Amino acid sequence: MRWWRRAECPVRAEEQEWIDRSLDWMVAEFGTERLCADVVLPTDDYFPGTYRGTREDVGSVLARLCAHMGIDRARIDLEHDEADDPGLSAHVPLTMAGTDAAGHHRVRDGRSVIGIRDDLAARPTALVATIAHELGHVLLLADGRISGRRPDHEPLTDLLTVFFGLGIFAANAAFEHSRDVGGAYGYTRTSRLGYLTEPMYGYGLARYAWLRGERDPGWSRHLDTNPRTFLRRGLRHLTSTPVTGPR
Repeated sequence: MRWWRRAECPVRAEEQEWIDRSLDWMVAEFGTERLCADVVLPTDDYFPGTYRGTREDVGSVLARLCAHMGIDRARIDLEHDEADDPGLSAHVPLTMAGTDAAGHHRVRDGRSVIGIRDDLAARPTALVATIAHELGHVLLLADGRISGRRPDHEPLTDLLTVFFGLGIFAANAAFEHSRDVGGAYGYTRTSRLGYLTEPMYGYGLARYAWLRGERDPGWSRHLDTNPRTFLRRGLRHLTSTPVTGPR
């Protein structure tokens, strides 16, 4: 006899509850039209032209994301922050885990100021994810939807990028692994970007797709292996579990 068993959720129960509740709040706050808007893909259709990683290119990405997220570009001042010194990594073999902030947001004289580290220009996926996160602060903090004293405001801002159709970039940039084999020494670098784990991004994308009525979203093929696997697990779980909330 084969017993029916509910598919396991890729995140812990408290993480699932937080993601479900937060996405339901976003639907109520921003509307179903925004929920069902385009998912931004890493293709020329969304980012046309030649990208060289210049500061002008960073500004162009900011302008495109402002338009997509419904934010007036004239409200935003862009600052370019110098990259951190790599230190010993250029000379000795190291394994490093980086979690330093890649960008920042603050309000100055009633305007939102977004700072982006210069080294992100060489990593377009991380650049898009970071700018989207900082623009999320504009929508949540600068527009007064939540308080900066709210304990979960940073992970909530990451989840907002999923709701605004930019989750592919955020999830793919969440964990990066690179190996430098040049010179006499080599080093491995692992870095985390953002405040959500890969399983949380995967489940967040699954719940997002579920709310949009997508059971096998075509855009998921643009995800890296880990977040795509977690998304599929999340969709299997949602398919086998009664879910409340907006559709």
